[in-house]
Order: sequence, then structure tokens, then C-alpha cells
Amino acid sequence: MSSSILPLTLDNVAYASNGQRIIAGVSLSIEAGPSTVILGANGAGKSVLMRLMHGLLRPTAGRVRWSEADPASLRRRQAMVFQRPVMLRRSALANVVYALQLAGVPSGEREAQARAALDEVGLRHLAQRPARVLSGGEQQRLALARAWALHPEVLFLDEPTANLDPSAAREIETVIKAFDAAGTKIVMATHNLGQARRLGDEVIYLQAGRVLERAPIEQFFARPATAEAAAFVKGELPWV
Repeated sequence: MSSSILPLTLDNVAYASNGQRIIAGVSLSIEAGPSTVILGANGAGKSVLMRLMHGLLRPTAGRVRWSEADPASLRRRQAMVFQRPVMLRRSALANVVYALQLAGVPSGEREAQARAALDEVGLRHLAQRPARVLSGGEQQRLALARAWALHPEVLFLDEPTANLDPSAAREIETVIKAFDAAGTKIVMATHNLGQARRLGDEVIYLQAGRVLERAPIEQFFARPATAEAAAFVKGELPWV
């Protein structure tokens, strides 16, 4: 294994769908270390940008480059958790075991690693519960357990608490902080200002598919460098 799959570099990346431009000429580098929050209003292009980074979408123009060139290694060493996770029609434990199977973990090691991952997210007591009957917050924690079991170097999180009540959201944020403390690079999309403050070390502010600002978290909230970011921090809609 090479030392790191980072940095992740986007060179003038653009993406359009059905003739509509969604991402417009984004150039940036994602380095190892502090957590990165991609912040912006709904419709800013955050989810599409993360899918381009993760490799789920191919850019219409430009290039996405990792330090690691081997596609198989890249798949194993990064993970993504979506706003609405897909649960397999099997138990919570079996969902995690299957993720380990896909990653090529030897069969004799999968269950122990899966149970350890469920422990980390507080779901061991629900190991045999069918995943699809879990609550929304429990399903999101299970999605994080599938990622935790793989020990990814980079974890992409796409609005991970957007559909959850405050209590469930706090539980998810606790798990995200544990990933960060364990050394996983967190790249998270959110429109939630409070969550960005709690979980982010730096902000990439996205509006209408363009990166308008990048700054350390405290600097961004105290002294936004652009009028658009300042309006967003004040709670003003960017298109008004």
C-alpha cells in the first residue's frame, strides 16, 4: 500500500446533465488532515461535486486525480455515505459483512470486524435486526458502520443528518467525530451552519456550481471574504 491516496486534485472540473450546468470549472486540492466541509444552499451542487470526487460521476470536462493510481486500491481506501443510505435485505450484521466481502476481507475475519464496527456506532444490540426495519438514524449509523469496518483513508459524507431528528443527528455527529479522531479524512457536504461549525476545520463554500471561497472554519464565519458567503452565513437565500 502506498503512503496515501491523497491529495485529491480537481483540475477545472465541470459537469452538466441534460444541457444544464451543475458544476462549473472547479479547481481545488483536498489534502490529508483537517476535516473539510463543502457548504452551500440546497441546489448549489454539493452532492454532485462529492460524487465527482468519489468517482461515481465522470466530469463533463476537466480531470479528477488521486495520488494513488490503482483503481482497486482507491475503491478500498475511500468510502461514501449518502443522505438516504441503501440497506440490503438482510440483517444489520450481514450488511456490514457484505461490505467486507466486497472489499476482499478474508471470510474468517469478516464477522469479528463487522461486530467491532457495529460496536463503534452503538448498534451491536441490533446486529440481527433486519436492516430495513431500523429507524432512519439507525440506518445511517449502520451505513457508517459499513464504512468504519473498511477503515477508509477518506470518508465522503453527503448531508448525513439531513433527514434526521436532532437526537439522531447528534448520534451521527458523534460517530463522525470518532472517524476524524481515528485519522480518517472527512469530506462532508452540508447546508447546516451549526453542523459545519461543529464538525469542520475548513469550509469550501459552493454556490451555483462554483467554489466562491475556501477558508478555515472560524475565519469563514467571522470574516467571510465574499458577499455571497456573508449573505449565506446570515441566513439569506443566495438567489434573492
